[in-house]
Amino acid sequence: FIFTTAKQDYAEKVLDVLDPKKKLIRHCLSQRDCWCARGCYWKDLTCLGRDLAKTVALDHTIQGFPAQAANWIPVPRWWGDPRDEELLHLTPLLGQLAQAVSTKGLGMGRAP
Repeated sequence: FIFTTAKQDYAEKVLDVLDPKKKLIRHCLSQRDCWCARGCYWKDLTCLGRDLAKTVALDHTIQGFPAQAANWIPVPRWWGDPRDEELLHLTPLLGQLAQAVSTKGLGMGRAP
């Protein structure tokens, strides 16, 4: 799924580029699914209804996830460069996380 602070119509246009055949991305949460405070939109991963111990968020800024900082993996901002392969560099890490979740959970999103 995609969770963005962008407006729904813009998010849909981006998804048309990322997944033109509509086979990879099943859900899109947008600005209407965020909460607004002091003019900023914040993403709240609890609205997903998923176990936060098994959830990660990739974003260029932690600002979107203040309540779930432990679930955040920083990535560089994407500027539309079709040659940008930054997310591919995360493939090994995401594979390790998937393996950890399947065996014992990530240990994220829990109070200390």
